[in-house]
Amino acid sequence: MHAKSLAPDRAVELVYDWNEVNRRDTIRPRPFALVDETLREGLQNPSVTDPTIDEKIGILHLIEDLGVEWASIGLPSSGRRAFDDALRLCQEVEKSKMKIRVSAAGRTVPADIAPIIEISQRTGLRLEVCAFIGSSPIRQYVEEWDVGLIAKRSTEAIDVAVKAGLPVCYITEDTTRSRPEVLSTLFRAAIDHGASRLCLSDTAGHATPDGVRSILRFTRELVASAGTPTGIDWHGHNDRGLALVNALYALSVGADRVHGTALGIGERVGNAPIELILLNLRLQGELAEGRDLSKLVRYCEAVARAVRWTIPSNYPLVGRDAFRTATGVHAAAIVKALQKGDHALADGVYSGVPAGLFGRHQEVDIGFMSGTSNVAFWLRERSIEPSEDLIAAILQLAKATTRTLRDDEVLAVVHRVRG
Repeated sequence: MHAKSLAPDRAVELVYDWNEVNRRDTIRPRPFALVDETLREGLQNPSVTDPTIDEKIGILHLIEDLGVEWASIGLPSSGRRAFDDALRLCQEVEKSKMKIRVSAAGRTVPADIAPIIEISQRTGLRLEVCAFIGSSPIRQYVEEWDVGLIAKRSTEAIDVAVKAGLPVCYITEDTTRSRPEVLSTLFRAAIDHGASRLCLSDTAGHATPDGVRSILRFTRELVASAGTPTGIDWHGHNDRGLALVNALYALSVGADRVHGTALGIGERVGNAPIELILLNLRLQGELAEGRDLSKLVRYCEAVARAVRWTIPSNYPLVGRDAFRTATGVHAAAIVKALQKGDHALADGVYSGVPAGLFGRHQEVDIGFMSGTSNVAFWLRERSIEPSEDLIAAILQLAKATTRTLRDDEVLAVVHRVRG
């Protein structure tokens, strides 16, 4: 039952959208980009397996297919395999003439910047250098740093990258818990030394949407006063469960680029899930018309296989249960929508996300909360004509269980009743 979303006129007629009532912020007037951090931040999750280079190349091509503008390919200074894989990914970009732009990360020390420069020189690819250092009071206290030392290390690293002709995104770790006077000193120094972007990093997952708005306003005003065109990134973590909403909010209040990872994997509880950023931008009408997101599920499944990750069954869009119901009332509504000959209507009556838009479809199963509609739908989907006695026999089994029935269990009843 693949379906398109409801046509605009039908959506207005059948869905009252409170999301658009006095909507405060829109993204559309400003150009923006996304950075896929799966092959860098995602691999920092302690529970993942480092994919093979072939798997990484496959993921990179899927990122390209989704129209994501940037991909971070790792920390080349962190080990031989990390360097070799980053080099191979850059070679793939060049060989395949991929449109995606590439960045690589390192600490603000020349030894971390050097491998990125080497990869750029060996491939001819103009990598973006993402140079990071902690800036918050708590980090300064733990490391026994002062602002002067942070600024010195930052500008020295930026100088190395700029001298090599590479663009620099300067990342202050724990930006959302850093003092404004410290950020002002560091940001101005970074801009003066040639950084083309500033990245606001919610490293500890501390920020709320109010914090996102405040720090982006502060940074935009600082950039404007500096008089040099400088991009602003947002990189958020999910410790408070706000990474997705913060990422979307960041785009609406001043960020030019937002970072995310497949399935939200990353340090600790992870980052903003880039597939859900894309999903929401699509539903908000913020993506270019015709942009194909039909490979979004395939992308997530490929990453999950590569890093040996189990996708929760209730995970939005990708999870086994995202468009699946065993509840009688829900199934009845879907069946009634289909009887009207409108697959898009069936896709939207009990789901805020049109499954067909992303290559999935509504599924109806049979369980202890099911009714006749579930059974009739299930049977017809498998070209089995429902009858009263067959429906009754299947429901009798379903009501005696405490879970959703497996296909083989339902088919066993069919064979028993039909002989």
